[in-house]
Amino acid sequence: MSEILLEAKGLKKHFPIKKGLLRRTVSHVKAVEDISFCVFKGETLGIVGESGCGKSTTGRLLIRLLEATEGEVIYKGKNILQAPKEEMRQLRKELQIVFQDPYSSLNPRLTVGQILEEPLANYQLYPKKERKEKILELLHVVGLGEQAFHRFPHDFSGGQRQRIGIARALMLGPELIIADEPVSALDVSIQSQVLNLLKDLQRQFSLTFVFISHDLSVVNHFCDRILVMYLGRVVEIRSKKDLFERPLHPYTQALLSAVPSPDPKRKKERIILTGDVPSPSNPPAGCAFHPRCPACMDICRQIRPPLRVTEDGEAVACHLYCDENRVFNKTEIVRGKQT
Repeated sequence: MSEILLEAKGLKKHFPIKKGLLRRTVSHVKAVEDISFCVFKGETLGIVGESGCGKSTTGRLLIRLLEATEGEVIYKGKNILQAPKEEMRQLRKELQIVFQDPYSSLNPRLTVGQILEEPLANYQLYPKKERKEKILELLHVVGLGEQAFHRFPHDFSGGQRQRIGIARALMLGPELIIADEPVSALDVSIQSQVLNLLKDLQRQFSLTFVFISHDLSVVNHFCDRILVMYLGRVVEIRSKKDLFERPLHPYTQALLSAVPSPDPKRKKERIILTGDVPSPSNPPAGCAFHPRCPACMDICRQIRPPLRVTEDGEAVACHLYCDENRVFNKTEIVRGKQT
């Protein structure tokens, strides 16, 4: 069993809905609702789900770019949500993020050299001369030459700009990187280059990734374990191999049925979900997926299923697999099964 690097426990994020002249809070959007999981050192954990399910919010909560409404994020044995400002500032050297849009996440008024020097200057690392040497070295690592140092972000293609964003995330020598849909804005041919670069960097710098994506084929290529979210909740946590070969939750089965097959002769059943995704400000009672679930039972409309152990020892939140003799305790829920 690998060492646990980061662990989320009962994590929640509610955004207030304000109305009227006095801007009173009338309700809340429950973007993330009571989720628990862990990230093993050196692995890539994928987080997948439909748009609006809380994937990106979860990633930002893990490194405290957003303040959680409730819950804990344990990093190396410490709850970073309670860390004072200066301690959190130091922890940010170890917890970095690569954003989805490689253009808007870079300051257009700064050169690439200035963008990459900024984190080093903020933490007063290395003399100025050594900073340039480190930046040039890292530019070569991510596949950009020295000529990139004095150029501006608009001089580069989307794939090259994402390489700059990756280089910025690596500048402080982090242990964990949140990759928030880092290739979704890129052409397919460029996606493979960036994914291969991330894999190489993971081996070279012993990195741990939380990889957020809605593209299951990308997740299948890049991740070790996969966490499936629906309407702010975790519905399944499995190893990549097990999830793609035998998905358990009806929502996961529907997602995988939509993935195109590379073999045109292979026929597979397409599961079409009826209805719309419920509002996160007013989620349905019981299982949040029950209004769209083809296997819905009466109990699904009344009681929310907890994450429970399956026959192969992994986690799924579905009444189809509920057995009181096979219930995860809190530790087992978030740890699941490491392959």
